[in-house]
Amino acid sequence: MFVKSIMIPKYKCITAQQDETLQNVLAKLDENEIDGLPVLDGDKYAGVVTRHGIYHGFFKAGDKKEEYLNNTAAKEIVTLKDHFLHGSEMFETTLVKLKDIPLLAVVDENGKFQGAVTRSDVLDQFQSAFGVHREGVRIAFTSVETEGRIARLADIAHQFHEHIISLVTFDETDKLVRRIVMKIEKKDNIDKFVKKLEDSGFRILDIHEV
Repeated sequence: MFVKSIMIPKYKCITAQQDETLQNVLAKLDENEIDGLPVLDGDKYAGVVTRHGIYHGFFKAGDKKEEYLNNTAAKEIVTLKDHFLHGSEMFETTLVKLKDIPLLAVVDENGKFQGAVTRSDVLDQFQSAFGVHREGVRIAFTSVETEGRIARLADIAHQFHEHIISLVTFDETDKLVRRIVMKIEKKDNIDKFVKKLEDSGFRILDIHEV
């Protein structure tokens, strides 16, 4: 999945123009219960203002609160001017980038603001990948890293008419074993299904109904 598939389009984004006062920006943050927003110069991306950045700037300036908020423009404290996306990136690569910031802007080749991807959006996608919002049985197991193991797993699931809600794999450190987390719908044949997995060389680590 690409970033452009999960980004919030421009017309739905809460933004501020670079000459807006921090008082206006903070009001938008409070009203919409968000931690940051894109700052624009017309229709071009100019950076991001965050709640943390406003507070940090206030304590650093040493002015009275009202004076600081009303006399300081968004462009004076923007960050991430050179940090943005173009929409063609894979969404999972944004998780690390968004670890310490609330959002990243998406711009076109001319620097025009197209939308934004928030940390919450990316986390929602990862939750979806793990089937967090659907009830089922979570099975964690390992498999020797050989060709065709995932196909074999799918074949076993098909034999038992299991409906796979989610399937995520992880490389173990030695690169010879793959850790797999599968979530399936709860059925009465779970014990037989698990035994078939074990007989086929999959080592069960944990089974948990969620």
